[in-house]
Amino acid sequence: MYSFFRPLLFRLESETAHALTLHALRRLQSIPPALWLLEQIYKAPAKPVQALGLTFKNPIGLAAGYDKDGLAIRGLAALGFGHIEIGTVTPRPQPGNPKPRLFRLVEDEAVINRMGFPSRGAEFVASRVFRSARNDFILGVNLGKNKETPLEEAAADYVQLMRLFAPLADYLTINISSPNTVGLRRLQGRELLENLLSQITLERHTWNLKRPILVKISPDLTDDELDDAIGVILDKGMDGVIATNTTLSREGVRSKYQREAGGLSGSPLGVRSEAVLRRVVKLTGGKIPIVSVGGIMNPEDAKKRLALGASLVQVYTGLVYGGPALVREMVRAL
Repeated sequence: MYSFFRPLLFRLESETAHALTLHALRRLQSIPPALWLLEQIYKAPAKPVQALGLTFKNPIGLAAGYDKDGLAIRGLAALGFGHIEIGTVTPRPQPGNPKPRLFRLVEDEAVINRMGFPSRGAEFVASRVFRSARNDFILGVNLGKNKETPLEEAAADYVQLMRLFAPLADYLTINISSPNTVGLRRLQGRELLENLLSQITLERHTWNLKRPILVKISPDLTDDELDDAIGVILDKGMDGVIATNTTLSREGVRSKYQREAGGLSGSPLGVRSEAVLRRVVKLTGGKIPIVSVGGIMNPEDAKKRLALGASLVQVYTGLVYGGPALVREMVRAL
């Protein structure tokens, strides 16, 4: 079915097509018979995974960025995902970067985005999460700072979000690796990261926040930078790593959109994301689980990441090109 609709969707501007898809899922999830039918069509076999002290019904998840405001949580879960990560959520509403800001690179099976954390704000997203009753999938919330918040004060934004979402979500992700918020990736440097995670650790102990906290890292870190970041993540007692976010590299990209600013995802990111996964597996030594994301486009990609040491994998651009049956196909192949 998706092979029929994809050419129609791809004729639309990228962000318009994405919004249309999300709107359709939002409408379907509000109609119980339609939601049930969607679940039956895309039902995946059970492949339980234990990670982060949680039980995932399968290791395939949806990466943050697809549903930033938690509009279609139940509809997306009906596609067979073992977990859904919404966001990035910011404390206060913000519009993100000017449009156009999302580009489809069809010949590369890739996407460039420079969204810049568009968000309806924490209170709105929390209301959506509160209403999304769930017992068959894990929900994560990806947290980010507002654009105007200085880096030196970023911890206050993350702490505010932690307090709000810890009672609502199954896990939280600290996003310090998006290339589309000016200066954000500097938070991955040792000094700033130590300060940020120290305050997050203090907050979770002060308020006894028991939710697992993961840190999402960039694929563009040098080996030394990656070593430092993982060292701090382990030292501060974080519960997991998500590797990786989008890349600023354009290596191997052929599309006319290759010069567009923003983070690149999809097939061209695969090699670098795998390399980072290998190194993070080595650096963590099995102490904490790793979620692999970036360039996972088909079942073989998912199997390889799990074989390399990831506990879970996430898809986003693969869903754009492969369609909603991709999750079921990945789980069946495991």
